[in-house]
Amino acid sequence: MAEQSRLIKKYPNRRLYDTRTSSYITLSDVKELVLKNEGFQVVDAKSNEDLTRSILLQIILEEEGGGMPMFTSDLLSQMIRFYGNAMQGMMGKYLEGNIKAFTDMQSKLQDQAQAMYGENNPASKDLWAQFLNFQGPAMQSMMGAYMEQSKNMFMQMQEQIENQTRSMLSGFQFPNFVAPGGKPGEKKEAAEEQTPEKK
Repeated sequence: MAEQSRLIKKYPNRRLYDTRTSSYITLSDVKELVLKNEGFQVVDAKSNEDLTRSILLQIILEEEGGGMPMFTSDLLSQMIRFYGNAMQGMMGKYLEGNIKAFTDMQSKLQDQAQAMYGENNPASKDLWAQFLNFQGPAMQSMMGAYMEQSKNMFMQMQEQIENQTRSMLSGFQFPNFVAPGGKPGEKKEAAEEQTPEKK
């Protein structure tokens, strides 16, 4: 039988209680669970409301407040603008897919290193640890740049969709509709009335 997800209760005094170990834990302990890929759920001790996302966001906020933030102010601003936007749901799935692809690539690199030097070889583990320590800042910077590029591609795609929608709807008469490059109520004949000087 599969092991149930670890249950962590949050009390009104903001303390987190791990029901598996029957002890209070800190946000740093929760971060360790994330790093170890351990499944867990954080719930409000009184209402049973799921607070997992809220706790994960707190961890991200602490990490971003450290010396090497992953997200630029511009990227965060763009993400905020997507809230309430028709593309909000699509944006979340798009970012999730990109992060998964990035994680898979990182996992393959690690597997290749273990295949070259052996999984249980102490020298291999030392080399891998040194590589991660050395490449950590570079990997974090690359991740930030990758997210920035993904965001730009998504924004371009959104703009193309909006332009295509405007083009499709430009043939219909809507009150106060502004055709691309035109003014409300402007008729097509206006452009045709201009006498071509160069033919």
